[in-house]
Amino acid sequence: MPDKYSAVWVSHSSMGDFLKCPRSYYLHNMYKDPKTGHKVSIVNPHMSLGVAVHEVLEGLADFPADERMNRDLLALYEAGWKKVTGKKGGFTSEEEEAEFKARGIVMLEKVASDPRFLVNKCIKLPQDKMPCNFYLSEEHNIILNGLVDWIEYLPETDSLHIVDFKTGKVEEKDGSLQLPIYLLLCDALHKKRKVTKASYWYLESDKVVEKELPHLDKAREDVLAVAMKVKEARDTAKRDGFEKTFVCPQGAYNLETKENGCNNCRPYEFILSGNPLVEFVGVGGFSQDMYVLKK
Repeated sequence: MPDKYSAVWVSHSSMGDFLKCPRSYYLHNMYKDPKTGHKVSIVNPHMSLGVAVHEVLEGLADFPADERMNRDLLALYEAGWKKVTGKKGGFTSEEEEAEFKARGIVMLEKVASDPRFLVNKCIKLPQDKMPCNFYLSEEHNIILNGLVDWIEYLPETDSLHIVDFKTGKVEEKDGSLQLPIYLLLCDALHKKRKVTKASYWYLESDKVVEKELPHLDKAREDVLAVAMKVKEARDTAKRDGFEKTFVCPQGAYNLETKENGCNNCRPYEFILSGNPLVEFVGVGGFSQDMYVLKK
């Protein structure tokens, strides 16, 4: 029987870290500060805006469909923003924070004026204190985890429509693992109905883009291929050392010359070296030490 505590847990974000820079993956997902025993993370305004808006919209799923839009979305947003205000949200000035906060208000005003499928029946995947998860591979002891933003029930086909809320301005690239991962999560955790539709909702432009769903077997194959690379790297690191295995494609960051490293791993290298360009701002979710990158 596989052991969940020794399993390799993968998600869209952690696999994305690995594909962009193995060193970034290690520093963000594995490294723990020896003084605190905590993992470390960088907060930034884009992330904080996404957290605040998602909290409002995803929270609507807790209410009956015909009551959801009776909620004061802007009041909920105002309350949620308190969790990310100031440096703990990665904001380095009041002006920057005001700009990002205003973007969220505009998004939610558009949602309130045209909630689209938010007023339809939806379903939630079962979960406990951890994000939704299942064994992607018992043989290799790999667990896939993640949270699907919204799952609309389609009564005409008795099927599901998965929706991902986007608060950024850049559209998701073709080949992203996000929808395949959502598809796998729904298939594993909601046996009753199949997913027949998937969309990105770009909230700033209020544009919904429907995407072609991959075949379930293809989704599993693609996600498992990346997950296996992560597992193999972790296994290799245990044998050969983490510094040798998790290497930045642009070369190891040099503390003396301040050269090499990439935009993904360099901020984490600043944390390790005590560089004044990063500032500790508190302990976040899952007991992570949160830092902000100064401009």
